[in-house]
Amino acid sequence: MSFLNECMANFVEIVTKKYCLFSGRARRREYWLYVLAEFIIGLILQVIDNAFHLRIGESGALSALSGLALLLPGLGLSVRRLHDTGRDWYWLLIVLIPFVGAIWLLVLACLEGDRGPNGFGPDPKAFAAPAAGGPDAEA
Repeated sequence: MSFLNECMANFVEIVTKKYCLFSGRARRREYWLYVLAEFIIGLILQVIDNAFHLRIGESGALSALSGLALLLPGLGLSVRRLHDTGRDWYWLLIVLIPFVGAIWLLVLACLEGDRGPNGFGPDPKAFAAPAAGGPDAEA
């Protein structure tokens, strides 16, 4: 599967099957592929907003609507990403600390998740590991 196909498949899965899912854990790859897809979609919608002068106040109409539509899946994914590192949902509130909070949340999103099960569920990497003896298995 190509990188672009994987990125879009991940985005579609989160927006459809995991829309308001706040329980469980999310791997770094799942999180960052979603962020990349959301960024690209937002960029495209911003170009369309600017080309057709679509405005709601100071922001683009399509960009604002997509931001509202993707708010819950993004929050759910962020909470699951924090769960993977062993932290509860309220760590999202750290972004309320100006400048430092956003940087610290970025660091938390980049950290490797807990190995093995933690208080929020089983290790998501355990389900994504290649089969023993498969082409990706190490000797």
